[in-house]
Amino acid sequence: MNITITPLEDHKRYSVNGHAVYKDDKGFYVSATDMNAKEWKAFHRYEKLVIKNKAFKTHTKATYKG
Repeated sequence: MNITITPLEDHKRYSVNGHAVYKDDKGFYVSATDMNAKEWKAFHRYEKLVIKNKAFKTHTKATYKG
């Protein structure tokens, strides 16, 4: 199953296989729809490698294979 993460608004909103993921008032990323464990794992990896990486000026689309 491939997992595609697309930035909608850097540091605020992302699409993970069509699920909207956004940052809540407390600074945590949440989804209004149910995402499976692989999708969350891929998003947390993306967060660590891309979102929190200051070398990236704009965030890129990523596809995780698994």
